[in-house]
Amino acid sequence: MRLVNTLYLLGVAGTVSHALPQAPLPTAPAQDVDAAAAQLEQLASYAQSVTDDTLGDANTYQKRGACTAKNLAIRREWGSLSSSERKAYIAAVKCLQKKPAKTPSSLFPGAKSRFDDWVATHISQTPTIHYTGTFLAWHRYFTWQYEQALRNECGYTGYQPYWNWGLTAQTGFEKSPIFDGSDTSMSGNGEFVPNQGEVNLGGNGLPDLYLPHGTGGGCVKSGPFKDMSVNLGPVQLGLTNGSTVSNGDGKGYNPRCLKRDLTLEINKRFANMTSIVSLILQNNNIEDFQMKMQGIPGSGAIGVHGGGHYTMGGDPGRDLFTSPGEPLFWLHHSGIDRTWWIWQQLDCKTRTSAQGISGTGTFLNQPPSPDTTLDTPIDLGYAVGPAVTMRDLMSTTDGPFCYVYL
Repeated sequence: MRLVNTLYLLGVAGTVSHALPQAPLPTAPAQDVDAAAAQLEQLASYAQSVTDDTLGDANTYQKRGACTAKNLAIRREWGSLSSSERKAYIAAVKCLQKKPAKTPSSLFPGAKSRFDDWVATHISQTPTIHYTGTFLAWHRYFTWQYEQALRNECGYTGYQPYWNWGLTAQTGFEKSPIFDGSDTSMSGNGEFVPNQGEVNLGGNGLPDLYLPHGTGGGCVKSGPFKDMSVNLGPVQLGLTNGSTVSNGDGKGYNPRCLKRDLTLEINKRFANMTSIVSLILQNNNIEDFQMKMQGIPGSGAIGVHGGGHYTMGGDPGRDLFTSPGEPLFWLHHSGIDRTWWIWQQLDCKTRTSAQGISGTGTFLNQPPSPDTTLDTPIDLGYAVGPAVTMRDLMSTTDGPFCYVYL
C-alpha cells in the first residue's frame, strides 16, 4: 500500500488528495488567492508523493536505515490540530520554559530556562546562520532539535506544527486559530499602543525600507503565553520610530513581557499564497531561492522569511538575534522548512546534493569566508544535539530526520 494511502487510513492525512494520479504541476504562480492556495496544496502533495516513492524503494530503505513509512513523522498546520493536540504542544513549550537552562551562566547570565538555551544559541550564531550557505539547513536542525526536546524532555507526543502565512493573510488574525487568543492558540496580539510610527529596515548603506506598524505593540494579554517572561536580549530590536534598541550583547538577564504587533499589511504583502508559490516556482537554483526567501538587501522586499517575522512584530519577534524567544518563531521556521522541503522535492536529486548549497559561512560574506559545502559542520551549542555536517541535513528523510509535512 502506498504511503499516502496508509496515512489517509490512519487518519493523519486529512483531506489530502495526492493518492490520486498527479495533475500537471503549475509552472507559474496564480495571482488569485484561492487559485494560489490550490497550487500550494498541489505542490505539497507532489512533495509527499516523492517521499512516498523514495521510502518505497528497497535500495533507498537500506541506505536511509531508520527512516521508513512506519516511523515517518508528520508535521501539520496549526489549524489542522485538534484542541487537545494544540494544548499538548503549548504545555510542552511551557514545560521547557520552566526547566533550568543548560547554558553556563558565565556565558549567558540571562539564560534562565531550557527554552532560553535556544535563544542563546541563536544570539551566538546569528552572523553565521543568516544570508549564509547554512541558513536553511541550520534552522532545519535547530527546529528539529527543539521538537526533540519537547518530546524527550517534556513528554510531548506530537510533532512541530507550522504556520501557513498564506492562511492568515486570507483570514486575518482574529479568525486564525494561531492568533485568536484562546487557550488553544499561540496567544493573541499585544495590547494596542497608539501613535506608533514605522520600522525602518534601511541604513548601513542600504536605502530606507519602511514597514507599517500593526494593531498591537504592547504586552500580550490573552492566551497561554500572556504571562510569559522574555529573558534575553534585545540585541538589535527594530522600533516603530525608525530606530533600534539593544541591551548590549543581549546575554544579560532582562526579564520583560512578550510583546506583539501583529501586522496584516506585511503578511498580505510579503507572505501571502502567491508569494509562497512564486518563491517555489520562480527560483530554479538555491542561491536565488534562499535570497528571495530572506529578501535581497536593497530590493525593497523582505521575502516570506522576513514577512513572517515582521508580521509578528513586537519583542523579541522583530529582533533577528533573539527571535526564538517568541514562541511563534518555531511555527514560523517550520513553515520556512516546509517551503524549502517542497522546493527540494521538485528536483530532489539535485536540490538535496552539493548543488543545493550556496553561500559562505558569514552574513553576506562579510567578512569573507570559505564556501559552505556538504562537509561544513553544524553545532547548536547548549541547545544540545550532536554536531553534524551539512550533508546530514539536506533531506527530511535522511541523516537524523524522518519527517514530512501535510
